[in-house]
Amino acid sequence: MDRSEITDDPKIKPYQEPTGGWGSVKSLLAKSADEGLIASSLWATLQRQNKPDGFMCVSCSWAKPADHHTFEYCENGAKATIWETTPKRCDREFFAKHTVTELLNWTDHDLEKQGRLTTPVKYDRSLDQFVPVTWEEAFREIGAELNALDPKSVVFYVSGRASLEASHMWQLMARIYGSNNLPDSSNMCHESTSVGLPESIGSPVGTVTLADFDQCDMMFFFGHNTGTNAPRLLHWVQEARKRGAPVITFNPVLERGLMRFKNPQSPTEMLSPDEGTKMSSDYYQLRGGGDIAAMTGIAKAVFALDDAAKAAGKPRVLDVAFIEEHCHGFDDFERFVREADWDEIERCSALSRADLEHVGRTYARATKVIGNYGMGLTQHRHGIENVQMLVNLLLMRGMMGKPGAGISPIRGHSNVQGQRTVGITEKLKLIPVEKFEKFYDFTIPKEDGVDTVEACEGVLDGSIKGFVCLGGNFARAIPDTYRMEEAWRKMRLNVQIATKLNRTHLLTTDVTYILPCIGRIERDKQTSGPQTVSMEDSTACIHASFGEREPASRELLSEPKIVAELAKATVPGKSSVPWDEWVSDYAKVRDAIERAYPDDFKDFNARFASPGGFHRDIGATKREWRTETGKANFLVPESFDVDPDIDTRPANVLNLLTLRSNDQFNTTIYGYDDRLRGVHGTRMVILMNEEDMRRLGLTDQDRVDVETHADDGVTRRVENYRVHAWQLPKGDCAGYYPELNALIPLWHRSRRAHVPAAKSVPVRLIKRAAA
Repeated sequence: MDRSEITDDPKIKPYQEPTGGWGSVKSLLAKSADEGLIASSLWATLQRQNKPDGFMCVSCSWAKPADHHTFEYCENGAKATIWETTPKRCDREFFAKHTVTELLNWTDHDLEKQGRLTTPVKYDRSLDQFVPVTWEEAFREIGAELNALDPKSVVFYVSGRASLEASHMWQLMARIYGSNNLPDSSNMCHESTSVGLPESIGSPVGTVTLADFDQCDMMFFFGHNTGTNAPRLLHWVQEARKRGAPVITFNPVLERGLMRFKNPQSPTEMLSPDEGTKMSSDYYQLRGGGDIAAMTGIAKAVFALDDAAKAAGKPRVLDVAFIEEHCHGFDDFERFVREADWDEIERCSALSRADLEHVGRTYARATKVIGNYGMGLTQHRHGIENVQMLVNLLLMRGMMGKPGAGISPIRGHSNVQGQRTVGITEKLKLIPVEKFEKFYDFTIPKEDGVDTVEACEGVLDGSIKGFVCLGGNFARAIPDTYRMEEAWRKMRLNVQIATKLNRTHLLTTDVTYILPCIGRIERDKQTSGPQTVSMEDSTACIHASFGEREPASRELLSEPKIVAELAKATVPGKSSVPWDEWVSDYAKVRDAIERAYPDDFKDFNARFASPGGFHRDIGATKREWRTETGKANFLVPESFDVDPDIDTRPANVLNLLTLRSNDQFNTTIYGYDDRLRGVHGTRMVILMNEEDMRRLGLTDQDRVDVETHADDGVTRRVENYRVHAWQLPKGDCAGYYPELNALIPLWHRSRRAHVPAAKSVPVRLIKRAAA
């Protein structure tokens, strides 16, 4: 593939302006002009984004409020809408002009830049091109191919943007076919949450809603770049700061969104010459992977304050009554924290005892605290333990299951959380097996399927023969890029349902199809009339999404329609699922979801279109602990070590953190600038601590190859990157996802959740000779 840059002279200079503000406005004007969108049309679309009678953003999963702002979209959400509603078309003429061999040399940005897919196509090896086919032909051949394969050898992947309706139908189709291989994008990001939180509090998702953000008097942020990945949350953070609530951030990288913010919806702020709101009262650049050590230090400080209060006869700092009534395992947790050594805490976190004790004092004064976190916690070998340690910190002061307090995992794609809720999982214990079998007269295989990493291992060893994807760019999102691309082509079947062309489509197998679908912003009309779909946001609220734009092509089908036709071609007569009836009226799919999950979806059709949606049945919000002990559990980590099975002591080994830029969403690259970090014209860059650069004999603009430090006999290397001095902790370096996924071994993952450890990859830099 070509290099992810557009200049031989990129500009890299730290960005000093606030997040939001005129920088956001200028960026959106440039993007809309570049896509050739008419301003009035785009404005009308954006006015409906995340509104109660509008559509859910196609990118992030932040909540859709009942009391909405005038502009209920952020810079990146607007970019996603611009990208989706482009007038550009990747049509029959495009595929007739280009071979797959040629397209494989294009960048991720340039592939998607071609516009919306318009017609179903099949790869013709004799031409090395994709050629148009009819929908009937596509469904017939795909069904025949699937029926010629062992169901256990086929994976049914789902990206985070598919609706609840399409997702529920998808998992039923796969299970009727005989496969529980239903990995999703959550496996690559928040699976550490989905495993860790149920063990701690009995809920796989967060416990807070927007109402809690309105009431809290303190927030923690661990490992989340809010300004890029959930910018609308900044409104609630700003309001908390204005009412005096401390916001304490832990992140190896200084991210502008949690430093300074100007609200583009406020004329006063936009016209003011000041720097905007200071978003974090305290911002600590801990070492990558040092979160457990930092949280242990905070907890240690809280115990010391509680000891002093108890000795002085003052009110306790710990919520003793809550711990006694609601918690299990506190004694083991207390022992772990009290025995932890301050020198080790400081070494592993790269933070001082004085700073962590300051955080402890601030926390001790607060009464309603929210713990926010992102993939900076989850994408580690000890990602589950990271999540559980933050829960421990909240439990010790009773900050769970009360107004204004709780745990807040900030999820990524717009419906990634909801898909798990309606059955997208490889784990049988997470679905109502007996109900599905009874409702639809079929038998589900009784062994778990494969998750994302296990699916990749199956592609490598040849046991996986077919991959059918409902959205996403799977091959770019996963680790071990080069090994996986080579092995992918050896499969029999590759079917991709998508709105835009991406690299996974071009990794052709014996039989490869691209099936184009309607986007969420577009009108979906079936035999009963216009249809509505639904999503679950990051706060576990269910919302309706109403598309209104004309579809990009008359040939497009909706995701539910494609799923139904694939099912009819593959598993006819093998169940009593009324596929045609469901596609004619999606309300009937929602009735089926409610029937299977009555506690979460009571009165689904009656409630989901109401402003703000409705909240799922999350027991921990009511202090109902659906755990094995019947209580909230303090769970003790094994150690502070981020890479327990890799020797990272050599002086030339650095800890790589992969990042998203301000100009991308997941694997979608909108451009080559990262305004909020001051990087312009390139993504081929490694940001480094200046002292590490001197130690390794490097200067700005030096070219390096980056190689994984591992002893598994596999060379993983990316070449010809520039290095630049950056404000990072010593020993850490950073660069962009997905380009650097090639450096992450499949086995370098959370030990039980299997999330790739993309925030702690041991690497070496090899200086290239001057050209």
